[in-house]
Amino acid sequence: MRIYRSCLVLPAAARGAAIAIGNFDGVHRGHRRVIEQACAAARGIGAPAAAMTFAPHPRRFFRPDQPPFLLTRLRGRLRRIAAIGVDQIHLLRFDARLAALSPEEFVDGLLIGGLGVRHVSVGYDFVFGRGRAGTAAFLAARLAAAGIGTSIVAPVSSGSGAGDEVFSSTAARQALAEGDTARAAGILGRCFEIEGRVAPGDRRGRTIGFPTANLRLGEYVRPRLGVYAVRVGIDGAVGGHDGVANLGLRPTFGGDSEPRLEVHLFDFAGDLYGRRLCVELRAFLRPERRFDGLDALKAQIAADAEAARRALAGGCGAADPCL
Repeated sequence: MRIYRSCLVLPAAARGAAIAIGNFDGVHRGHRRVIEQACAAARGIGAPAAAMTFAPHPRRFFRPDQPPFLLTRLRGRLRRIAAIGVDQIHLLRFDARLAALSPEEFVDGLLIGGLGVRHVSVGYDFVFGRGRAGTAAFLAARLAAAGIGTSIVAPVSSGSGAGDEVFSSTAARQALAEGDTARAAGILGRCFEIEGRVAPGDRRGRTIGFPTANLRLGEYVRPRLGVYAVRVGIDGAVGGHDGVANLGLRPTFGGDSEPRLEVHLFDFAGDLYGRRLCVELRAFLRPERRFDGLDALKAQIAADAEAARRALAGGCGAADPCL
């Protein structure tokens, strides 16, 4: 799988693909359907299968002061797109130049002229071009005039009933804000995960028998603050270690300005500083709260650890492990 960061100069092998286009934040079950449709079209016409996505997220470009909202960092997003089966990813920098393209320029100059696309797959709500003026219907008509096919993927939901939830990044963020890890997993097709490199902490956990690995959230969406049962992969390992984590501001110790994720791994001995962790939030156990002293905190962590072990025995309802 190859990653291309420009559409201006491409090798011949990178042109003529069937391509899925989208932000794909979270790579949820609806996103997967769009990308799978591109892969199916590629097989049907004997073309490479590709995906186009953007960094930074256009929402961050247009609203730089908005609170963090990402479901996946770029590394995880690209990995999950690749796992669906594309041959290439076109990762475009979303900047003022790209934002200024009219819908016609995006289709004619970028897709047809730059990439030489042979088929395009998008979601039903896809919009593009200056002022978000381009729609999926416009895209299909413009490509059809050039003899190029388009797949517009209908909403993907939890079932066929009128009240079933449509899978979307917005719905996943809302579920996480409510601490509803099962609903988020149902939308994403896997447990929500936070990836990052372990940063130095204050080592206070070691003094009370519960050493923790500390991760900064950065641009990740803020799930509900509190204690979670977690499963952790280390340095890309599949499977991982069970544990309990506090996601919050640590009010017992004066409070932080930004939430952090403090992860305690069960039955683990080793140094995690500087290593990359992938932490799946498997179950929300309780809200974060302040304790009157270390003894009360230590007793509660022990109770949380037991609650986490029980919760992890039941899983989160998602079959896709942290890759």
